[in-house]
Amino acid sequence: MNLAVVGATGIVGQEFLEILETRKSFPITEMRLFAGAKSSGESITFRGKNLLVKELSKNCFKGCDVVFFSAGNDVSKDWAPQAVADGAFVIDNSSAFRMGKGISLVVPEVNPEMIPKKTKPEIIANPNCSTIQLVVALKPLQLAFGLKQVTVSTYQSVSGAGKGGVDELSSQSAGLLGAGSAEAPKVFAHSIAFNNIPHIDKFDENGFTYEELKIMQETQKILSQPDLDISATAVRTPTFNGHSEAVWVELSKNVKKREIIDALTNAPGLVVQDQPEENIYPMNRDISGQDEVYVGRIRQDLKNKNRWLMWIVADNVRKGAALNGIQIAEKLFDLKPKV
Repeated sequence: MNLAVVGATGIVGQEFLEILETRKSFPITEMRLFAGAKSSGESITFRGKNLLVKELSKNCFKGCDVVFFSAGNDVSKDWAPQAVADGAFVIDNSSAFRMGKGISLVVPEVNPEMIPKKTKPEIIANPNCSTIQLVVALKPLQLAFGLKQVTVSTYQSVSGAGKGGVDELSSQSAGLLGAGSAEAPKVFAHSIAFNNIPHIDKFDENGFTYEELKIMQETQKILSQPDLDISATAVRTPTFNGHSEAVWVELSKNVKKREIIDALTNAPGLVVQDQPEENIYPMNRDISGQDEVYVGRIRQDLKNKNRWLMWIVADNVRKGAALNGIQIAEKLFDLKPKV
């Protein structure tokens, strides 16, 4: 198979390559790497070969079977249709096509039936990182008990903003701990070091950010429940990797905690860590680099017995982006990882 990664030098692009290197699910004949003009000419080692990073150009996807896009909305809008025209399936990590009519928005553990048969090349959308971990945990509850209402507050690390976000947190933290002052923010609206910023993406006329709207709308689409009552608040936190979510879920029936635990434990891609009496619950530092979504702090609301609270954590660069895209492609071509 011939693969390509667009945005190969970015955080998610690098994660695509690392996962493809270790999972070895794809019998790769050729790997093409693309990035912007600043990164063109760089060399990246993949499976023992030094590959040259190139700029996108006309017909550059000819002969490719799958192209993974992770270079932003504008690049995807301009070049993903060209990749399809060149005969490749596109797995797009931007938000450019997610809510488009006829576009499959896929989390393989949740709605694998939306992955098209490998006949005619098309664009398949990779959901928002926070949406992915949320729906992996919600799906088994939806199937077993039904969902009435979901409220989520996300605590999102700076890796979600790319290398610039990681560098900004690092330099500002070092500055405050050393000289007692930090450089002015460039990536975020305010200094992120030792701070929480309730602001990810632009605000709409109702006071929601587009990040929050993505979570709400994408969850409804992925779960095929367009009338799901869901609200979101997204917060950027001074952590390097891993997104956390405090989630309130109102079910359609009254169930016991054991039933909740069993439903989550038996679901694909989920790990339950719920022993608070022993200080065991999911945390960013522990899940970084892991494939699964982790759930803990599971407890019943004191007033509404149908409402359950939980804490969901996942590696946003891995499962929240690159791995999910690779899993889509594996399902598409019926491939199995060979770790």
